Amino acid sequence: MSRTDTLVSRIPKIGERVERKDVVAVVKLHGVLNPQASPLARGILNLSSVESALTRAFDHDRLKAVALRINSPGGAPTQSGLIAERIRQLADEKDVPVLAFAEDVAASGGYWLACAADEIYAHRTSMVGSIGVITGSFGFTGLLDRFGIERRLYTAGENKSRLDPFSPEKEEDVEWLRSLHTQLHDMFVDWVKQRRGSRLAAADDLFTGDVWLGARAAELGLVDGLGNFRDVLTRRYPDAEITVAEPRKPLLARLGVGAPASALLDAVQHRAQWSRFGL
Repeated sequence: MSRTDTLVSRIPKIGERVERKDVVAVVKLHGVLNPQASPLARGILNLSSVESALTRAFDHDRLKAVALRINSPGGAPTQSGLIAERIRQLADEKDVPVLAFAEDVAASGGYWLACAADEIYAHRTSMVGSIGVITGSFGFTGLLDRFGIERRLYTAGENKSRLDPFSPEKEEDVEWLRSLHTQLHDMFVDWVKQRRGSRLAAADDLFTGDVWLGARAAELGLVDGLGNFRDVLTRRYPDAEITVAEPRKPLLARLGVGAPASALLDAVQHRAQWSRFGL
């Protein structure tokens, strides 16, 4: 049979019914959670950057499930909440299950995202958890003194300059920050309990900010089992077509325009986030 004959034989005949497969849509949630958009979208996760991918993923006519491939060390808590809430909104509207798959890391805000799913799976080497809140900063008062630099700061409002890195640290400012951390931590714990429910183990260290590998995370009820997304989806939906919903790229990325300064800034900002997990 010639190549032409082969191609013609694959064209459905008039009146012939073409079987249309069910679809499982996959969305990649890879990167640090950050409200500030990047012109090249390198390693940044926020609602704006993933909205188009989520919308397309849930928009299939024959949708059986949506899978989230998560690789994130966390970041901005508000962006975690916004993305997770959007996932739940779309899942409820379409009435389809959502499965999350932890890759290298699903920690802190990355685990918040995973909890938007109905089921969570991890690789045995995945790092999962970090249910806590962290803030990092520096103090430069000694550096200013060394070079004879005088700090001049003018404000209206006695608390406007809280935790200014160029001013001496005040205990009342630290207590204020701890209060915010406690409130955010309580919200994180409530979210995990709401989504994981009775699957969570009664462990004292569950909400201490610790991180576990996949097998231990399964024992603690943070994930439902071990496995990668292809194996699990093939087993659960053997006849479905797996499609990947990619977010629309920013203009500079579509034009192929590089931005060395932007790339360097991204690397500096995100290095500390990933390095906490040895990555």
